[in-house]
Amino acid sequence: MFKSVRLAIACGVAKSVTAVVRGLKLSAGSVLTGAIARRIFPNVLPELFLRAKKGVILVVGTNGKTTTSLLIKAILTAQGYKIAHNATGANLINGLATALIENTDLFGRLNIDYAILEVDENIVPLLLKTSTPTHIVALNLFRDQLDRYGEVDTISKRWQTAIAPLPESTTIIVNGDDPTLNHFGQQLSQNVKFFGLSEPHLYLDAIPHAVDSIYCPQCGASLNYKGVYLSHLGDYHCDSCGFTKNPLDIDSNDWGQILIGVYNKYNTLAAGLLAENLGIHRDVINEEISHFKAAFGRAEELEVDGKAVRILLSKNPVGMNETIRAVNDLQKQGKTSSALVILNDRAPDGTDVSWIWDVDMEKLAECPGKIIISGDRTHDMALRLHYCQGKAELTIETNLQKAIQMALDATPPTQTLHILPTYSAMLEVRQSLLGRKIL
Repeated sequence: MFKSVRLAIACGVAKSVTAVVRGLKLSAGSVLTGAIARRIFPNVLPELFLRAKKGVILVVGTNGKTTTSLLIKAILTAQGYKIAHNATGANLINGLATALIENTDLFGRLNIDYAILEVDENIVPLLLKTSTPTHIVALNLFRDQLDRYGEVDTISKRWQTAIAPLPESTTIIVNGDDPTLNHFGQQLSQNVKFFGLSEPHLYLDAIPHAVDSIYCPQCGASLNYKGVYLSHLGDYHCDSCGFTKNPLDIDSNDWGQILIGVYNKYNTLAAGLLAENLGIHRDVINEEISHFKAAFGRAEELEVDGKAVRILLSKNPVGMNETIRAVNDLQKQGKTSSALVILNDRAPDGTDVSWIWDVDMEKLAECPGKIIISGDRTHDMALRLHYCQGKAELTIETNLQKAIQMALDATPPTQTLHILPTYSAMLEVRQSLLGRKIL
């Protein structure tokens, strides 16, 4: 009873204050509600987890969280379920709390079936100390913002320690193509399901330079790869200790995909396997896949001044390699010949931009066309592309507004301009093109 009263007070006060702040246009309040409520009642988040009627789904990983979360939401909404979702991408503790509180009334009563929450990989252990989800979708682990996160094996060990005490009824959906996550999933006692690709025709010609983890997570020996789909994700086994990829619970050949790129096939499979485990019929899932629209900045398609524009968030080596791969495929089809690359080094991006030297920029520069370079670290990116000595024409413009206009002018009406920005740059681009940063 006492907890219910404190929860009601915390939610009521937080929602009221946030309404005033938003009304005065002082802030978007994407994390304010949660911050205020947690000051009043620190356990507000675990208490709200318990009040979701059917469960709480956490989506974790380095790349693909926002897109996968949105697809899961679309599938469940089509079934008539009421959903809470941190759609703005605020994926730290206060953002998660805000997403749930916004679905309560002033007395703290939560009226939803499922909560779908994308969670920053670094706070998973902190969240699971007090809050118990019913489902976790583990997409991948890549090197990203090493100044914040550390290496992938460090994160995996933290995840395993945090997840191991969860109830055995918890369902864990794991990317079996990722050796680190595959091994992590094999150690868990919960209901673990594995997704991945079974399409050798999608193998890369060689293991990319930006590969993160090609050593056996069990014994440390080099893994023997039959082929890789992206970075270190692929078909592998260890000749030394016998560790190998787990049998998959889904056949990727039977599924289509959302948006463009191999990475979005993974996002599709993760959401599809989860939905099937929730008892949702394949026809419903496929219907939502066929009509899916991109989350903001994630292969999002816009029309600006009569020109087609696609924004491809590129914030780490693996992610940028995959967006370049997708753009290259379109260049070969004659569907694009211009790109705008924007590099920032703000807190949301990671202040260390040395990662751009791990990206296979040569593949972007090898095709004839125009590349406009901008952002806070314009000259760092320009130097990286200069060393590629490719066929592309490079243009430097530190003023983002001018760079956007130059890129639009360089794009023929029959083609699509591809913008490859880091996170804060993506928000700036959307503000410029749409008048809003997020939704």
